[in-house]
Amino acid sequence: MAIHPTANPCAEPDCSQRHPKCKGTTMMKKNLALVTGCTSGIGLHLAREFASHGHDLVLIAPVEQELDELAIELGATYGARCHIIAKDLERESSAEEIQAVLIEKGLEIDILANNAGHGFRGEFWASDIARDMSMINLNISAVVRLTKLILPTMLTRGSGFILNTASVAGFEPGPLLAVYHATKAFVLSWSEALAMEVRDSGVTVTALCPGATDTDFFSKAGMQDVVAFQKGYVMAPQNVAKAAYEGLMSGELFVIPGMPNKLLVAARRVLSDEAQAKLNRKQYERVPAGEAKRQRGQVEAQEATV
Repeated sequence: MAIHPTANPCAEPDCSQRHPKCKGTTMMKKNLALVTGCTSGIGLHLAREFASHGHDLVLIAPVEQELDELAIELGATYGARCHIIAKDLERESSAEEIQAVLIEKGLEIDILANNAGHGFRGEFWASDIARDMSMINLNISAVVRLTKLILPTMLTRGSGFILNTASVAGFEPGPLLAVYHATKAFVLSWSEALAMEVRDSGVTVTALCPGATDTDFFSKAGMQDVVAFQKGYVMAPQNVAKAAYEGLMSGELFVIPGMPNKLLVAARRVLSDEAQAKLNRKQYERVPAGEAKRQRGQVEAQEATV
């Protein structure tokens, strides 16, 4: 599918950058954003957010039909030209296969949004090791591999944006989600270090740290009835994506969407790791079915007023 973009007149004729804010001559070719995990949740709304700001896209997810449907939507709604690559990033070879397609099609990535990820709730000792390793492969290995392949071109060009979806979970230990919290802690630490390495290169690195978000993450992780989801502040994914885009374009290192999440991170930074772990253990306990339904309704009403 290809929809030709409308040329954007140049406000700064001498500009040689490809930043989305800039209307230089290089914007005659739209900035190209690659988004992983883009067919649901935050990733879906990131793709829409990028398209709404005039970006063309490379869409990465496992199911080709879902990618086709999204490409049609973004083309019809925003005039975005979309390239789809159906790959399961849990597979070790996927990043290299994606790079091969990009090279074959002559696609140069301006914005890399490493969003794909998942989590599972349960006692670590009782969990399936294959499932744990798949989480590590997707949440960490795929992010590192894809960035390793795309970043050098950004550095050579002297411009680029990298958005890594982490989580407020990365700031603290998480009993019952031990591996998930650890993977997000990696993304946070690695993003901060990488941002320092590429400082002054024209490339920026941003870690997106959402809190509980109203996506299918909780149901897939077996967490739709836990205290954190039922009683906590749950943010709409489109609001998370909007905050992510604004922070990315501003070159922010960390984006924590929503004031309640900002306050949560600030408060937990003064707690000991042991205190945080105890608190999270309670947050990830299950709520009785009847109580869960009532509290979920209250949370939805709260989100509607935000």
